[in-house]
Amino acid sequence: QAQLMESGGGLVQAGGSLRLSCAASGDIFSINSMGWYRQAPGKQRDLVASITGRGRTNYADHVKGRFTISMDNAKKSAYLQMNSLQPEDTGVYFCNADLNMVAAPGAVGSYGSNSWGKGTLVTVSS
Repeated sequence: QAQLMESGGGLVQAGGSLRLSCAASGDIFSINSMGWYRQAPGKQRDLVASITGRGRTNYADHVKGRFTISMDNAKKSAYLQMNSLQPEDTGVYFCNADLNMVAAPGAVGSYGSNSWGKGTLVTVSS
C-alpha cells in the first residue's frame, strides 16, 4: 500500500555527483529499512546501499567510500549521495522500503510491507 517517489537522477560526467531522494507515503507505522538498488542494462537488480531505521548501513563493495545513504524518519525519506561517479554506476536506481504499515488510519498494530519505486535513471558519461 505504500508508495515510493524517487527523484534526483540525471546525466553527469565521470567524477561528478548526484543525490537521489526517495519519499515513502502511506499509513506507515515504522520503517524497518530503506535501500537503493541499481539495474544496469541487461543486468539484474542489485543492492547498492541500505539503511535500517536505527541508521545501520550496508554498501556494495564497488560504492564504498563514494556513496552515502541516509534516512530522515520524520520525512519518511531515504537519500543516496553519490560522489566520484563513474560510467560503471550507470543504471536505473530503484528505491526499496521495508515497512510496517498500520491496518487503518489511527489503528493500533501493523503489518509488514515491502515496496519498490519505479526507478530513476542515472547516466554517467566518460
